[in-house]
Amino acid sequence: MKIPFHKACIGDNEIESVVDTLKSGWLTMGPKTVEFEKRFRNFTGARHAVSLNSATAALHLALKAVGIKPGDEVILPTNTFIATAEVVTYFDAVPVLCDIDDKMLNIDVKKINELITDRTKAIIPVHFAGTACDMDEILAIAKKNDLFVIEDAAHAVPATYKGKNIGTLGDITCFSFYATKTLATGEGGMATTDNEQYARKIKINRLHGISRDAWDRYSESGDWYYEVVDNGYKYNLTDICSALGLIQLEKLEWMRDKRAEIAGKYTAAFKDTVIKTPFVPADRESAWHLYVIRVQNRNELIKKLKEKGISTSVHFIPVHKHPYYKEKYKFIDSKYSVANACFEQYLSLPVYPDLTDVQIDYIIDTVIKYAR
Repeated sequence: MKIPFHKACIGDNEIESVVDTLKSGWLTMGPKTVEFEKRFRNFTGARHAVSLNSATAALHLALKAVGIKPGDEVILPTNTFIATAEVVTYFDAVPVLCDIDDKMLNIDVKKINELITDRTKAIIPVHFAGTACDMDEILAIAKKNDLFVIEDAAHAVPATYKGKNIGTLGDITCFSFYATKTLATGEGGMATTDNEQYARKIKINRLHGISRDAWDRYSESGDWYYEVVDNGYKYNLTDICSALGLIQLEKLEWMRDKRAEIAGKYTAAFKDTVIKTPFVPADRESAWHLYVIRVQNRNELIKKLKEKGISTSVHFIPVHKHPYYKEKYKFIDSKYSVANACFEQYLSLPVYPDLTDVQIDYIIDTVIKYAR
């Protein structure tokens, strides 16, 4: 049996939507993208939603919108994909790494205060695997120290925290629609915010700093004239991607529920074994982008599962372990003891809607057989 780590949940409706876009003649950012932004905004409950070509672009423009400058410090967890730290360096600002908690593998809020200096300007909490960070505590720290909160929600759509949708809590929230995500457009992202000024800045900067989008200029009601009002980037989302996004958004809650169902089966099966399963507090609902277990023989288990046709992954190699960042910012391993210990143990199992019951049972039986 061959089970890939991920398979996007793409059906005939997505295909028809893309074909419709191709036939329309409008392939880049246009009416489908405008509609996708509107529906995503309504889905999250945020006042503004601005589409981009990746979550990396969203994080970059979010930091620019709040005014990050060279020499500023931005606090983020070391257990994250490298993009979270990378975007900070785009400004010649400094990524300041925080250790993680042992339960959710999210940023350890108890350790944030000790990292704050007079140069700290923002915190980027990462909702790892789709489970929200302790946002009340983070927002309180930010308010006390006059810091911005830019949420990395690449894993967290749809997810909730104390009854509120992720996308409505911090100053700006950044989502990913990469091919492996719960909502997949191949490449893509979104920034949500309740701040009109931030939304406008992100919207202008996603397309070369031009005052008007191509759709604004070339639609029937548009006008040819535009002005460059900022030094921007080429970060816009296309209508082809948005055509996928619109259909994916319609079934997003169903896809999340299917992931939750699979996660529930894993957790129940692993209950009385040596396998440590994910922890999700009762006051939040995970998107279940990842199902991360911890075992003592991680590398051996990955090898055994691969031999049995089961693909897995590791999320993530901590930022402080990557040579470039370790050397440039002089990160010291001993400061991240929890992240180091967890990194030696965790691996991610397949968790996506297209998994069959037979495949799920096979994964469970194989993991239990070889886990130590």
